[in-house]
Amino acid sequence: MTNSPEILLAGIGIVAMAAQWLAWRLRVPAILFLLLAGIAVGPVAGWLDPDDLFGHLLFPIVSLSVAVILFEGSLTLEFHQTRGLERVVRRLVSGGLLITWGVSATAVHFLLDFPWDLAVLFGAITAVTGPTVIAPLLKTVKPVAPVAHALRWEGILIDPIGAILAVLSYDLMVALRTSHAWGHALWSLGATAITGLVFGLVAGWLLGMALRKGWIPDSLLNLSTLATVFAAFALSNTVQSESGLLAVTIMGIWLANRPGIPVHDILEFKETLSQILLSALFILLAARVAPAQLFDLGWPALAVLVLMLWVGRPLKVLFSTWGSKLNWRERALLTWIAPRGIVAAAVSALFALRLESLQVPQAEKLLPLTFLVIIGTVIWQSITARPMAKLLKAAEPDRVGFLISGANPVARAIGQALYEQGVPVRLCDSDWYSLSKARMLGLPTYHGSPISEHAQHNLDTSGLGRLLALGTRDHVNQLIMVRGRDEFGKNKVFSLPRSRDGDAAEKHAVDPEYRGRTLFAVGLGYWALSSLLMAGAQVKTTKLSETFTFAQYQQAQPGHAVYPLFAINPKGYAVPFTLDQELQPQPGWTVIGLHVESAQAQPADPLAA
Repeated sequence: MTNSPEILLAGIGIVAMAAQWLAWRLRVPAILFLLLAGIAVGPVAGWLDPDDLFGHLLFPIVSLSVAVILFEGSLTLEFHQTRGLERVVRRLVSGGLLITWGVSATAVHFLLDFPWDLAVLFGAITAVTGPTVIAPLLKTVKPVAPVAHALRWEGILIDPIGAILAVLSYDLMVALRTSHAWGHALWSLGATAITGLVFGLVAGWLLGMALRKGWIPDSLLNLSTLATVFAAFALSNTVQSESGLLAVTIMGIWLANRPGIPVHDILEFKETLSQILLSALFILLAARVAPAQLFDLGWPALAVLVLMLWVGRPLKVLFSTWGSKLNWRERALLTWIAPRGIVAAAVSALFALRLESLQVPQAEKLLPLTFLVIIGTVIWQSITARPMAKLLKAAEPDRVGFLISGANPVARAIGQALYEQGVPVRLCDSDWYSLSKARMLGLPTYHGSPISEHAQHNLDTSGLGRLLALGTRDHVNQLIMVRGRDEFGKNKVFSLPRSRDGDAAEKHAVDPEYRGRTLFAVGLGYWALSSLLMAGAQVKTTKLSETFTFAQYQQAQPGHAVYPLFAINPKGYAVPFTLDQELQPQPGWTVIGLHVESAQAQPADPLAA
């Protein structure tokens, strides 16, 4: 294999893309394939040697990348999410952390003959879960909101805390092996916490003020944010070693909970950047671990993993959730999910080299054992977490339903037809009169705009994975779809054809980029649908069969016209008819269509003229 840096860097990108794609197809966290790919292209095939490729820049690159990942994760930590869970989160990252630490340290001391100081260091390193593994796992498992919020807060907060504890354990270990200085470790703990807190708050305040005041143009928003994150991390670490992770975490939490700061604009870029960095980091760090190192650990290492999963984690969750409002199903799922992530890998890789140079007994086992824990927890929970969540009935329903913006007659007719076929829907509207009519039909509703701040905190979208913008005003629909793209994806937001047609109305039309996918048929906009419904047209369902196919369904009949709206497959998944994709329902499908009894009643847009 060539040693060209360009080829190697391009290869890392290709391998990362393949691992992410495979994970997407199999619906498991990508971290599993990234780790296996790193081992495959590294020690197994001998194609990639990260130390040779990056030299002394490897760990600075790893450190800055972890800082970006932690900052992006902390931007999602809004205090309202922990309402009712404050005590649980506090215990998870304090007393619960100490329980996990103690169980892990004791296990490796007695099972693998680690000296106590090295065992304590290993316990601190592997006590963290981390957003790099929790976030992808949550997307796959989709637990109920209380469990998801607790895991997300635990993962992000515990990463810098665990890193600091690992650094303190390392400093104490070295100090005791040289000068037996307890005071040095205690001083380092206080200095690290204060330094990270101060730099995080100052950086968050400065960036937040600049964003609120409009001092940074939109074109420089992402660059300015990234530069500030790097500066806060580097300066904090310069003043006090290893305080940078805490600084960027505090900075992100500050920005996430201050009003008037465009956090969503920052998140869109940071999520993409974090995915790139995460993919590269796991491949690079895994490429430094040979499979032989993992196998040489033997059965005692697997026993350590079992004790961490089935003793340490249950004890931690039992302590942290005692007296909370979480039910036993939610507590059981919280116990089940605790994968280890990138901070454990990075910190163990850094310390292993230093400890081996100090000739600490068993130090050569620190890195492979940490990777065994990471791989073991990720594999086990990738395979079992989603089925366990469903078994415990602690998972959100599959997001197959529709969030419908509007409760007007068109939205009510469509919503009722879908709801009667078992498709989850929720209608949103600020008009209480229209919404009350929807509620009288038994339809789930939300009184308010789906793009309001209140909706972000209170609108229940469980089971809803697509958006239908069925309002009467195109420009309102446009705003709703722009916001909906962030949550549902650009291919899962739909709107009716625009209300105006013809060349003279082009200057009034919304850019297709912001419309989402266009529903149904040309000319079948809101006012056309509304006029047809007022004239007596009805939304009906029809079951297709071998003897009555979709082609026959579409055939015009004297005095009757039909406009297909949705097709529902035998599994109950509803697919809307759109202008950009030809849909051919098969026998066994159900078609929801608008049936017009009079052949002369054609859809007409009263505003087209």
